[in-house]
Amino acid sequence: MFALYRQAALHPTRFERCVRVPRAGTLRARPVALAYRRTLATASGASDPFYMETPRDNDSVFAPQDTFLRRHIGPRPEQIQHILQTLGYSSVEEFVAKTVPEEVVLPEGAVDEKSMPALSESELARRSEELARQNKVFRSYIGMGYQNTTVPPVIMRNILENPGWYTSYTPYQPEISQGRLESLLNYQTMVKSLTGLDISNASLLDEGTAAAEAMILALGTVKDKKRNVFLVDDKVLPQTLAVLRGRAKGFGIEIVQQPLQENGQVQELSSDLKERIMGVLVQYPDVDGLLVDWAPLAKKVKEVGGLVVAATDLLALTMVKPPAEWGADMAVGNAARFGVPPGYGGPHAGFFAATDALKRRMPGRLIGVSRDADGRVAYRLSLQTREQHIRREKATSNICTAQALLANMNAMYAVYHGPKGLRRIAAKVHALTRVLKHELEHLGAKAINANGAFFDTLTIQAPADRVLEAARAKEINLRRVSDDQVGVTIDETVTAKDLADIVSSFAEALSKPTVSAERLQEVASELGLSAQSLDSLQVDDAFHRTTEYLAQPVFNAHHSETALLRYIHDLQSKDLSLVHAMIPLGSCTMKLNSVSSMKMLSFPEYHALHPFAPVEQAQGYLTLIRELEDDLAKLTGFAAVSLQPNSGAQGEFAGLSVIRAYQEAQGQQQRNVCLIPTSAHGTNPASAVMAGMKVVPVQTLPDGTIDLVDLRAKAEKHKDVLAATMITEPGTTGIYFAKIKEAIDIVHEFGGQVYLDGANLQAQVGVTNPVVMGADVTHLNLHKTFSIPHGGGGPGVGPIGVQEHLAQYLPGHPVVPTGGNSAIEPVSAAPWGSASILTIAWAYIKMLGWSGIRTSTITALLNANYVKERIQHKYKVKYVGKHGNVAHELLVDMAEFQAHGIQVMDVAKRLIDYGFHPPTCSWPISTGMLIEITESEPFEEIERLCEALLSIADEVQEIKEGKLPKDNNMLKRAPHTIEALTAETWDRPYSRERAVYPVPSLRQKKFWPPVARVDDAYGDRNLVCECGTVDEYAS
Repeated sequence: MFALYRQAALHPTRFERCVRVPRAGTLRARPVALAYRRTLATASGASDPFYMETPRDNDSVFAPQDTFLRRHIGPRPEQIQHILQTLGYSSVEEFVAKTVPEEVVLPEGAVDEKSMPALSESELARRSEELARQNKVFRSYIGMGYQNTTVPPVIMRNILENPGWYTSYTPYQPEISQGRLESLLNYQTMVKSLTGLDISNASLLDEGTAAAEAMILALGTVKDKKRNVFLVDDKVLPQTLAVLRGRAKGFGIEIVQQPLQENGQVQELSSDLKERIMGVLVQYPDVDGLLVDWAPLAKKVKEVGGLVVAATDLLALTMVKPPAEWGADMAVGNAARFGVPPGYGGPHAGFFAATDALKRRMPGRLIGVSRDADGRVAYRLSLQTREQHIRREKATSNICTAQALLANMNAMYAVYHGPKGLRRIAAKVHALTRVLKHELEHLGAKAINANGAFFDTLTIQAPADRVLEAARAKEINLRRVSDDQVGVTIDETVTAKDLADIVSSFAEALSKPTVSAERLQEVASELGLSAQSLDSLQVDDAFHRTTEYLAQPVFNAHHSETALLRYIHDLQSKDLSLVHAMIPLGSCTMKLNSVSSMKMLSFPEYHALHPFAPVEQAQGYLTLIRELEDDLAKLTGFAAVSLQPNSGAQGEFAGLSVIRAYQEAQGQQQRNVCLIPTSAHGTNPASAVMAGMKVVPVQTLPDGTIDLVDLRAKAEKHKDVLAATMITEPGTTGIYFAKIKEAIDIVHEFGGQVYLDGANLQAQVGVTNPVVMGADVTHLNLHKTFSIPHGGGGPGVGPIGVQEHLAQYLPGHPVVPTGGNSAIEPVSAAPWGSASILTIAWAYIKMLGWSGIRTSTITALLNANYVKERIQHKYKVKYVGKHGNVAHELLVDMAEFQAHGIQVMDVAKRLIDYGFHPPTCSWPISTGMLIEITESEPFEEIERLCEALLSIADEVQEIKEGKLPKDNNMLKRAPHTIEALTAETWDRPYSRERAVYPVPSLRQKKFWPPVARVDDAYGDRNLVCECGTVDEYAS
C-alpha cells in the first residue's frame, strides 16, 4: 500500500508527471486507484514505452520480464493519459471518484495485496505444472455417463486450441457466424440422425440439465394439470436423478423413482401412476449396462397422455436401435464421447432431440437454414421467440448459453470418422466388452446383465473392495456399485493390456490366476472377433439397428486429416472472432483469452480425469478449486463460493434455490415473490419461475435507475411473502446505481434476500463488491469477467458467492460430496461443473493478482467513457451517472434514426462492413445499442470503432438530407459481400467503394462477410434444422 509513496520519493518527477497526489476528501477512492497509479508511475519513466508492471519488487534485477498485466491491458500508459485528458480528468483517482458511487467504493485495506500477488506467465506455468503433477491420471472405467475418448489431434489443435473458434460469441449476427452455424447444424444433424428423432437443438449444458429440461417440457405439454408425476427408472444415472429433484421442486413436480423393468421385462404401472403421470425417464443403456426394450412402457405412458424421455449414448446408437423407433418423444445425453475428454466433469455438450410436435417448446439454441438478401443459403438462430431474452418469465427455459465449442468438436469428430468409422469404433468397444464378459465368467464372476443385451458396460458380482484394491494397484478405477458388485465401462482407448489388467484385478480378488494380453487375443479369436469382423458385429438381435444414419455428404467427405483441416479452416474463415477485431457486445465482456491461461486445457493431467475418480487422485485439481474459491471470495467479499453452476443462468437458479432453502429452514416457506426490475436480463424472471417464485416487476425511472418508490411499495405490499429481489449492478442501462444500498436495504427491511446479478461484475472487481453493497448472493460469469472464452456460444461457468448465513445450502452432489451441510440438490451433473475450464479463470486471477484486476476494471471504465465522449455529439447516450459518466458500457439510443427509416439493426449490419462485430442490439430498449469496451482492446482499435460509428452517423445524415433514399442505401443493403462488389451490375445509389471501403484503413485489412443480410422471417417460416445439400435447400 505504501509502495506508491516510496516510488514518489525515489522518482518525484516521474511520479508527478503521471498521477496527481490525492486531495483531501478523496481518501475513500484512493485504494482503487493505487494499482493504476503505480502502473503509470512505473511505465512513463521506463525506456520501453510498452512497459507495464504489477506491484512487486520492480527494482530487482531478478524481477520477471514476462509479467501479464502489460500484455493484458490494451491502451499504453501514454494513451491512458490521453483518455483522461479527453474526459477532463487529471488523474485516475479523480475519474474513479466521479464514476463509482462513493458509498460503495471498497474501503481501504479491503483486500491485502499480499494475499493475491501476481505471478508472471512463466511463474504461472510452473505453478500449473506443479499442481498437474499432484493429479494422478489412472485408467478410469467407471462409466456413469463419462467415458474416455481419443481426441483427434487435428480437432484438438484446430478447434479447442484455436482462438479463431474459441473467441467468437453466440451467433446472433449470422452474417459473420456462418462457419460455426454450419458446424452446429452438423451437430444437430448428427444428434437427430443417431437418435432417430425429428429435430435436435445446438446443445445444452450437460446430461443432467438436459434431462431436467425434458421433464419441464413434458409438464408444459400435459393438458391435465393434475398430472404432476415424473417417473424415473431406478437405473438412471444418480447425478441425473439429483438434478431432476432440484429442478422439480420449483414446478411442483413429484419425482417417483422405482424399478420399471425386471430382468429386461417392463413392469406394469399402478393405477395411481396412470392417473398422475406426465412423463417418464429411462436410461438406454442403463447405468448397469443393460439394454431394455422400452416399447411396452412407452406405449403405456402415451396412452395416458405422458411423454417418454430416453437418456442415451450416441456411440451405442450407431449399433443399437434408436429411441425414436421404440417410442421415445425426447432423447437426451452427453455427447462428450465424440472427441471431448472427461475434463474432471466438463464442459461437455449435453444433447437434446425431440419429435417435430415439440419443436416450438424445445429449450436452447436451434440452428436453422434460411437465405440471404441475394437468395443464397444461409444459416441462423431459429425460433428465438421461445427463448428467455424475449419471453422472460413465460419462457420454456432460462437457458442463455450452450456448449457450442464442445458441440463443434463433437460434430467434427463425426465428420472425421463418418458413419462407418463411428460404427467400427462402437463395434470394437462392444467386442472388447464381450471378451471381458467371457473371461470374467471363466473366472466364475457373473455379470448381472449376463442374460440380457449390453453395449459397453458390465456389472459384475464380485467382492467390490478387493477388486477395487487390486485395480488401483494397477492404476485403474472401476465403479463400486455395492459391497458385492463392480461396474466396468469399456471405451475406445482400451488396449489388450488394459483389458488384461481389468480381468486380472478380478482374478486377484477371486484368488485366481491373472491373464495376459496374449490370452485375451486368443479369447477374441475363439469368439470370432477380429478387425475384419467389426463391420458385421451386432448387439443382441432385438436391439440391432437397421436404419441408416449420417448419410449427409458432410459426414462422408472429410476423412483424411488434410480434408478435415481444410474444412475446419474454411468454416473458420467465415466467422469474425477476436482474432479479427473487437467484439464490443454490451453485457458480454469479450476480453482477451490469453494463451497462458488456456494452456492447461491441453494438459492430460487436467483433461483426462474422471469426475468420480477417488479424490486422492485429484489433489492438484482440488487445490486449484480451493484457491479459485478463495480468490473469488476475496474479490466479492462473500463467505463461501460454489463453482458447480456451469452457466450464468444456472448460477441464478442455484442462488435463488439457496435463498428458498434458507427461508424454508427459517419456517418461511410462504416467501415466494421475487421483485425484478423491468430492465433486468431475461434470464432473471425465467430463473425466478424455475425456482418456484412469482415474478413481480419493478419499474425503472427515466434516468435508467430503479424506481425506489415502486420498489418500496411492492416490497411492503408483499412483505409477508417476499422472497427476494434480483438486481443487476451496474444496471443493464450501463450506469452505476448510486442508491443501490438503499434499494437493498428496502428489500431486507421487508424480509427478502437480495440476489445481485453478476452479469456486469466486470465493473465491480477491485473497485466495489456485492457485499459492500449489501447483497446476499451473486453469480459470477467466469466467461466474462474472468476471461474464460465464450466459445461461439459456450462453455460458460456461473459460480455463486453467498453470505455466511447461506453457505450451508450451497449445492451438493450424490457421488462426490460438495456444498454445505444442508446442501440443495446439484444444479449440474458434475460435482464441480465444468471443472477443466476453471483452470482458465484460476490462471487469469493468478497472473493479474489483486492489483492487476483492479487495474483491468478501471481500464474498462476508462475505455467505455472514452467512446462515450468521442461519439456523443452524433449519438444519444441514453443514460449517464451523476457526473456524466457511464460504467463499463454505454447504451446508445437510435430512436431518432427511425424517423429516417434506419433501424438499430441497420447500423449493426453496416458496422460489419467496417470490420466490426456489432454491439448488443435492441436491448435493454428496442432502439438501443449497448456497447462494451473491455480493458484488453488496443487504443487504436477503440479509435477505429469510434471512427466507424461517426462515419455511419454521417451516412445517416445523408439519408436525412435526402441525398440517399430511405429504402436503398448503404445501411439498408449492409453488409456487402465480395460477390456483390464484383457483380456485373450495381443497382445501388452509392458507389461500390463506399459500400466496402468506407474508410481507407479497410483496404489494408478487411473482413468479408460470406453472406448478405440473412432473412430471419423466411427461416422461421420454412424451418429446416439439419444439414443437407445446397440443391436440397434450394428445392
